[in-house]
Amino acid sequence: MNADERRFAVLRAIVADYVSTQEPVGSRAIVDRHNLGVSSATVRNDMTVLEEDGLIAQPHTSAGRIPTDKGYRQFVDRISQVKPLSAAEKRAVQTFLEGAVDLDDVLRRSVRLLAQLTRQVAVVQYPTLTRSTVRHLEVVQLTPARLMLVLITDTGRVDQRVVDLGDVLDEADVARLREILGGALNGRKLAEASAAVAELPETGPDDLRVPLTQLATVLIETLVEHPEERMVLGGTANLTRSHADFPGSLRQVLEALEEQVVVMRLLAASQDSGLVTVRIGEENEAEDLRTASIVTVGYGAGTPLGGMGVVGPTRMDYPGTISAVHAVARYVGEILTGR
Repeated sequence: MNADERRFAVLRAIVADYVSTQEPVGSRAIVDRHNLGVSSATVRNDMTVLEEDGLIAQPHTSAGRIPTDKGYRQFVDRISQVKPLSAAEKRAVQTFLEGAVDLDDVLRRSVRLLAQLTRQVAVVQYPTLTRSTVRHLEVVQLTPARLMLVLITDTGRVDQRVVDLGDVLDEADVARLREILGGALNGRKLAEASAAVAELPETGPDDLRVPLTQLATVLIETLVEHPEERMVLGGTANLTRSHADFPGSLRQVLEALEEQVVVMRLLAASQDSGLVTVRIGEENEAEDLRTASIVTVGYGAGTPLGGMGVVGPTRMDYPGTISAVHAVARYVGEILTGR
């Protein structure tokens, strides 16, 4: 290998050993553990160059070095292969997620999985409203004067609303309402569906104007809610076990995670399904997260429905974390778009 390749191999060795041991890495340890085929003196010279380039630093007077944010960035940018999940892990992930009964359960399970696989804090955004499509609207007659509306989207979101009409309807009228409402909603994006429903009291049959007005009002309220402002977070205890990686700043990181607006902004930036984004330390816009690394990805087949990811220390197993985030996002996207 040439000098640049050898220096990157040294940097990669420092990253691997420091992530594993949390101890500064010396030239002798690199020679003994990584079989680079060069002497300790050559490794020391390479470490000097890496330090001058700002890729590693000497935390104290020992001979050991640790990666800097810039060093982690170069390492991540040059990862040629992420560590794949084993066949057993893939089966376990798929089985666990497929056992979910609804959207809320899918997202809760996703967060638990990510936190367990990465040993970091995991966060998942609810499917973005503007990208959801109405799959089906069911109108169920509970009593002659009470109906239940069941709205199902392509993202697995299910909303139920009970409407007291005051007036009695027969089965034929309910069937007509079902056909009118379904025709306005089914297959449309939620924003378009909301506009279409708003017109029904004026365009629908005169004898159904009153119930249509009542039902349209309830449906519009349902359609204009903002599930993209909701998220599921789990594994916070994993950060506290890594408190040494956040000297004097763990509390700030935890407070930033509690500020959902900050996290939602990070997830919203994950616009491409399957494309993993890694922000390391100082690359994070939020000041309280500048001692952390954040790995995010969009989930959903084709157009992303939302974002998910993990937050942890910069001393992170990046190949393993990227692999886990990518795999869970893929399975969640398949499950939601297949529902």
